[in-house]
Amino acid sequence: MAAIHEQTPSSVLAIYAHPDDADVACAGTISRWVKEGSRVHLLILTNGGKGTIDVTSDTQTLSALRAEEVEAACAITGVSWENLGRNDGEIENDAALREELVAKIRAFRPEVVLSHDPTAVFFGEHYFNHHDHRALGWAVLDAVSPMATLPHYFPSAGPPHGVAEILLSGTLEPNCFVDVSSQIDVKVAAVACHRSQFDDDGGQIGDVLRLRAEDDGRRAGLSAAEGFRRLRPNG
Repeated sequence: MAAIHEQTPSSVLAIYAHPDDADVACAGTISRWVKEGSRVHLLILTNGGKGTIDVTSDTQTLSALRAEEVEAACAITGVSWENLGRNDGEIENDAALREELVAKIRAFRPEVVLSHDPTAVFFGEHYFNHHDHRALGWAVLDAVSPMATLPHYFPSAGPPHGVAEILLSGTLEPNCFVDVSSQIDVKVAAVACHRSQFDDDGGQIGDVLRLRAEDDGRRAGLSAAEGFRRLRPNG
């Protein structure tokens, strides 16, 4: 049987590329942990202004709309949030991004960091993982370990901090599951806030999220779960 994540962390930093990513990936987990007393902060890298197939859409207008959607979703999940305002498609795992992430990690000092699994690339024949997800996933791993833990990396970014655990979502190799059976309605409501991304008059995204949670739950003997690749870099 797959491992079940039993312990509620004291502090969690969720680092995701686009405004809707965290809610799709882990809204059940983070809302459960908030309910159980965790301090949870969401760091979004991009403004989401390119996230549409509508050629008439204005990127600034869409960015503003997506910020409103995040605000509404976070009111449901209970997490605090900020957006670094980068443009979609322009995340690169370079020194500037790593320093920024190290500074955020050292300032917030999380026990657990959540982000994208950069090794998950091909999902069947019809989807391969977004460039921003892959680039940010690698940057988060680099920032967490060794950079945030060692004083000579970016010394002006604050005192070192060791993250106990990384949970990578969107993974093809989950080895840890969080029971979200009590929070699946919260997850569906949070994702539904991202109306610019989901044409969901018929509630189809809710059905998809529930089925996905049931599938992950079966792997761990739970009624509903979110799966992650768990890493313990400083354990």
